[in-house]
Amino acid sequence: MSERRTQRRGRRSAAPLWIIALAVALAGLALAALLTGGGQPRPPAASMDHGWELVLVNRDHSLPAGWDPELVTLSNGTQVDQRIYPALQEMFDDMRDQGVYPVVRDGWRSEAVQQELMDERVAQYRGQGYSWSESRELAEQWVALPCTSEHQLGLAVDINPDSSLSTGDQVYGWLAEHACEYGFVRRYPPDKTEITGISNEPWHYRYVGTEAAEEMERLGLCLEEYVAWLDENRAA
Repeated sequence: MSERRTQRRGRRSAAPLWIIALAVALAGLALAALLTGGGQPRPPAASMDHGWELVLVNRDHSLPAGWDPELVTLSNGTQVDQRIYPALQEMFDDMRDQGVYPVVRDGWRSEAVQQELMDERVAQYRGQGYSWSESRELAEQWVALPCTSEHQLGLAVDINPDSSLSTGDQVYGWLAEHACEYGFVRRYPPDKTEITGISNEPWHYRYVGTEAAEEMERLGLCLEEYVAWLDENRAA
């Protein structure tokens, strides 16, 4: 009888150890998510007031509710929103006709892939000796948090040179001069970093439509400024 009581007592005393181990594991996962940005509350959903071409997704505006683009797959496997494909194809055809050879290195991304990119960049800075908070802050200058990335819209593309045929100067120079004619804008120029929160990316282009792109070029505005300008003019 006393032996059975001892066994029951042993089983009862072991239970809290499982609870403690589970709690520690969950706490570790929660801490990791928080440090990489996954634990942050999602910012308000972006407005659709100006149409799908001008949806503003950034650190202050997340993907619109229910955003689910129909994707087309490019020859290298990259995907983009099918609505921007004709303009993108026309632009690339004209570039090649002029002896400039671009490739789309990146297009649409899933939320999971965006989180992986953030985690990798945070780990990179951690490996260089930065603290968790410093690493996250540095990473966010280059990688958007999940659901705040234009790549998840499918309206943005990272364009690089075909290195066997063109240089970066050729491709980026051509895009800076002509992309607006096809409805694309350089999304993160060097003089707008304080507004966009993203460091200079000469390869990242966003489709906004020809009218908006040419107007943004004429006024010297980034997308954040242009949307605010549209709101002000509407209110007036």
